[in-house]
Amino acid sequence: MPESSLHEPVLTWYAEHQRDLPWRRPEASAWSVLVSELMLQQTPVARVLPVHEAWLERWPTPADLAAEPTGEAVRAWGRLGYPRRALRLHGAAVAIVERHGGVVPDAYDELIALPGVGDYTAAAVASFAYGRRHVVLDTNVRRVLARAASGVEFPGTSVTRAERELATSLLPDDEATAATWAVAVMELGALVCTATTPRCADCPLAEQCAWRAAGRPAYDGPPRRAQAWAGTDRQCRGRLLAVLRDSDGPVHRSALEAAWADEPQRVRCLAGLVDDALVAQVGPDTYALP
Repeated sequence: MPESSLHEPVLTWYAEHQRDLPWRRPEASAWSVLVSELMLQQTPVARVLPVHEAWLERWPTPADLAAEPTGEAVRAWGRLGYPRRALRLHGAAVAIVERHGGVVPDAYDELIALPGVGDYTAAAVASFAYGRRHVVLDTNVRRVLARAASGVEFPGTSVTRAERELATSLLPDDEATAATWAVAVMELGALVCTATTPRCADCPLAEQCAWRAAGRPAYDGPPRRAQAWAGTDRQCRGRLLAVLRDSDGPVHRSALEAAWADEPQRVRCLAGLVDDALVAQVGPDTYALP
């Protein structure tokens, strides 16, 4: 499938159907983009929107966040889940202030050197905030390319060299067009070429899609396991953090005991939160956000 045959339909579709998201607006800062990318990892847009707005109102620049204790970042993270991301954002803010004068860098190499920033996030910020030409491979992009170009329902569990080479070969040469292409393919995967109920009739690549042409064969790779929640350590940690987040000061151990009945699991999760620097033990029996 020639590379040029994909660009126009996807870019035209994106121009007509893209969502109005604050981090995509022309006036959005690179900091807004970085915050959104960390928040959107494993979290739906609808849940991120109000937290992102509140975060940017409180900390409109990296320097504003860097001046606060890490516990305030954890508190403001609310119920987005995976609260280590709040610590990563705080660490990135501190590094941006110390290394880059408070300005989010535009170079991939400098972005990926920030705490908590990996390949995807570095490429996304460079592309979406600064219009740079980079391969941006999130779950949605990988799924679109797997179906349209490779003819399989889902990509593998991790990015392969062949997958990255395919994505690179499909990247438009023009820098600005490449940046738009990156977000357009991502949006197509989020809205049309979805994981569970793809709307092939509405897809701009329907006539070129290798997976659709093959009869939409079912995925036959390693089992794709849904993440459990009820009764897990993740749920326990979330309950304990919620007690601390909703408190104005240190919390006695008894309040945490009331939040989760299973003592061995509660003790293990509380110790893990302390080890992860998400919680601080401030007395023999009292805990607080750091």
